[in-house]
Amino acid sequence: MHVHVNAAVSVDGKLSSTRREQISISGDEDFARMETIRAESDAVMVGVGTVLADDPSLERHDESLGREPPARVVADSRARTPTDADILAGDRPTYVLASAAAPEDRRRALERAGATVIVAGDERVALPEAFDELASHGISRLMVEGGGELIFSLFAAELVDELTVYVGSMIIGGRGAPTLADGDGFVDEFPTLELRDVARLDDGVVLTYDV
Repeated sequence: MHVHVNAAVSVDGKLSSTRREQISISGDEDFARMETIRAESDAVMVGVGTVLADDPSLERHDESLGREPPARVVADSRARTPTDADILAGDRPTYVLASAAAPEDRRRALERAGATVIVAGDERVALPEAFDELASHGISRLMVEGGGELIFSLFAAELVDELTVYVGSMIIGGRGAPTLADGDGFVDEFPTLELRDVARLDDGVVLTYDV
């Protein structure tokens, strides 16, 4: 499976403010670029923190790009995704990746709401195993939109193939504001990237890396 992480950050590397509210970091040109990546993907993935904070639908807004709209994936170890979340609306497939620690009643509730629940791992989602199961459902290209905890976990599991980052011309600041890669952090070995391209877009730049 090809895993493409795409994110927009401030100059100081923040995904949003300390309030963890959605902030418009990029503009129309970058939004169109994101839509193109979505159109090329079989599924779009976020972490449950993003679902709880922003309630995204992960809809594709430009139908001229062709192809079927991508499926939706949530990394949600404890099955906390609300059953009325926008990510479960409509008839597109939604996969919730949970761990064995997720309460059985929460898993059943999500399945009744239309999700396919994939259980992998004991306390936290075992991403490699869960991704193998996603691949069995025909997902070969996965776009990941955040947040920082999920992105860190993907790098820690060595599952990322490509990273694109839009760096917007603003400062957000804040010790507790989410960054591109949060989690526990790397202390010994650090993932290294190969810069493939730099492009100016809107009032910022897009950095494209191979991992």
